[in-house]
Amino acid sequence: MSERLLRLVGTAAVAAQAALAPVPAVAAPKPQRSVTELLTDLQMLYRQAEQSTETYNATAVQLARQRAVVKRLDGELARARLSLHDSRQDAARLARQQYQASTGLSPYVRLLLSRNPQRAVDEGHVIGQLSRVRADTVDRLEGSEKKQDALAYKARKALDGQVLLAERQQRQRDVVRTRLADIEKLLDSLSAAQLAALARFEQKGIADAQREFVASGSLSSARPPSQQGSLAVRYAMEQLGKPYQWGAQGPGSYDCSGLTSQAWQHAGTPIPRTSQEQWARLPHVPLNELRPGDLVVYFPEATHVAMYLGDGKVVQAPRPGDQVKISPIAANPILGAVRPDPKPLPPTNPSAATP
Repeated sequence: MSERLLRLVGTAAVAAQAALAPVPAVAAPKPQRSVTELLTDLQMLYRQAEQSTETYNATAVQLARQRAVVKRLDGELARARLSLHDSRQDAARLARQQYQASTGLSPYVRLLLSRNPQRAVDEGHVIGQLSRVRADTVDRLEGSEKKQDALAYKARKALDGQVLLAERQQRQRDVVRTRLADIEKLLDSLSAAQLAALARFEQKGIADAQREFVASGSLSSARPPSQQGSLAVRYAMEQLGKPYQWGAQGPGSYDCSGLTSQAWQHAGTPIPRTSQEQWARLPHVPLNELRPGDLVVYFPEATHVAMYLGDGKVVQAPRPGDQVKISPIAANPILGAVRPDPKPLPPTNPSAATP
């Protein structure tokens, strides 16, 4: 027997006992909320959860980039330390050579005392070259030390940034979980009849919004997809039925932007991870110019995204508890649309008329 049914049976038993017992004076029960109020509360919770999810996703992207920076700087720092070690060895070797070859006489005195002045001059040139080598070695040593110090500072700063991003991501993960718990709490408080009424009312609202949107003329006639758009649509359609999971990018589950970003990644065109970044960075396209593969972005904060299929339909990973499915384009308030591959389609080649 399900937990909800057990709860209902237990409630009925308590009610029967209460009917036989004296009834004390109690306060009037709170008025039951209407289906409209319940749907408004539920949609607000879903929207907050998705907004928190996209914020979490954005931080995850930043954290991945920061980890790559830390890894690159660690590699550069390791090479700089090796170069510094080599420079120090070169400097030490030259210092030993200078000490061993030192006579305490200046080149001028050695020239005066030499039995072969030309040889002394030649030795002077060699000594000059060695002096320049020593100077270059010292300069290289100093440069290696400065480079190591600079890289060590950058590496420490990058690592500090990584730690801060990881802490921020943890806080945002907690926020998402709190939002989802609020949704579960509201759903658990509703009876089966309320849940059914809620679903009917929501579907009616979507159908009304879709009819109004189509009647407005916002959609154009059918347009063919680009080659990459066709590949993106095919990938997204292959994910139908897979569960929504916040922060997921497949292959077993997705959130809204995880589905769209992975579809275009598999089509050969990487796009930003989150719905806000997709809206901010991809070229915008009018709704009356939509073609399959374009992305439809929803809500003023750009917190939801779906992929256009044509004929007023989108494929999307809608929300917690749902699965990847085909929906009317007006299932949520539309903000606008973007196109990951903005290049115009090649012109068709109609059969040339014979003269």
